[in-house]
Amino acid sequence: MSKLLILGAGTAGTMAANLMRKALDDRPGDPWTITVVDQNTEHHYQPGYLFVPFWMEPERVVKDRRDFLPDGVDFVETAVSRVDPEARTVELADGSELVYDWLIIASGTRPDPSLVTGMAEALSARTNVHEFYTLEGATALKQALESFESGRLLVHISEMPIKCPVAPLEFAFLVEDHYRRKGIRHKIDITYVTPLDGAFTKPVASAELGGLLKDRSIRLAADFAVESVDGAAGRLIGYDGRELPFDLLVTVPPNVGQQFIIDSGLGNDAGFVPVDKHTLRSVEHERIFVLGDASDIPTSKAGSVAHFATEQFVDNFLAAIDGLPLPNSFDGHANCFVESGRGQALLLDFNYDTEPLTGTFPLPAVGPMRLLARSRINHLGKLAFEQIYWKLLLPGHKLPVPNAMSMSGKRPAANARPLQKV
Repeated sequence: MSKLLILGAGTAGTMAANLMRKALDDRPGDPWTITVVDQNTEHHYQPGYLFVPFWMEPERVVKDRRDFLPDGVDFVETAVSRVDPEARTVELADGSELVYDWLIIASGTRPDPSLVTGMAEALSARTNVHEFYTLEGATALKQALESFESGRLLVHISEMPIKCPVAPLEFAFLVEDHYRRKGIRHKIDITYVTPLDGAFTKPVASAELGGLLKDRSIRLAADFAVESVDGAAGRLIGYDGRELPFDLLVTVPPNVGQQFIIDSGLGNDAGFVPVDKHTLRSVEHERIFVLGDASDIPTSKAGSVAHFATEQFVDNFLAAIDGLPLPNSFDGHANCFVESGRGQALLLDFNYDTEPLTGTFPLPAVGPMRLLARSRINHLGKLAFEQIYWKLLLPGHKLPVPNAMSMSGKRPAANARPLQKV
């Protein structure tokens, strides 16, 4: 009997468990066991973190992980301490050990404010420095926004990559709209602070989103490499000597891989596992695949990437265990809604080599969603995704969107230029 072990029961890990259980059950030959390991039973709908500070109830984003795992999959509730790829064993925090034949790492990413001087301490005080990349942080931020009525508000990204790279921009647009609707927008100075040279990573999207920041009278502080946070003095300090004063700082701490990846020597300096970006197979250990945010692939750490990549991974895994060439090549396809306030959103669709394009999605000419343009239908699509996520995506049901980026019905934006291939 062969053993498949999945580390992490988030989006990618849960999808993989569902898809692999069916694929392996349909496969002739020896039976397989599938075991999923995670440190707790709480599955969070992380896109909901963005809305918790404004209107979504915190309990709405949490469900039991075990409800989304299929029959025939074992769940182990404990943290992972270390992976030994040579012995094919995983040491758990409770001292026990699991043996595997094949390993899927789907452990995601985590915010680590200790990497910026003063940030962890300022966040723990829950006074004038907040974050929304954890449920606890988003809940505390809601209270902070309710009592904040005037002053300087900074929306800040520490460094890239981060989980859902458009989320900080979305928060900037939503918080601007929040105070506009309260009638006190004129009392609040908002600045978007980023280490990038523009509003976003892709030039076309950066130009569009940067223009929207300007339209909403949100300042842009680009190329800002943070050195420290002085919560007591209300100062965000950069390595270039710039100091940005704030009355309320909403920051995105550095995002890193899980500690067990670092301790096992499997990751790069940030704790992300190097993989072949097209097959998602570890470049060092052929019996390890990495799905979702835990890998170093050069595209967004976003749920859409986990979705598209995991569906393409199944055939590759089946080929790998038979010693055959891997048939599918993941193109880095990412699909991101960007909330822009006023009940509208943009939609970005891109991959490793292609910038976001204009056009319609998912159907050419029909849509109904518009790319690189604000619309009400895009906003409703983002809200509808919550139910799609729980009822279709996690259980591994096929969605009516292509895994690989389709060029049908799309055209370059006027200011597009070819991307350099990575």
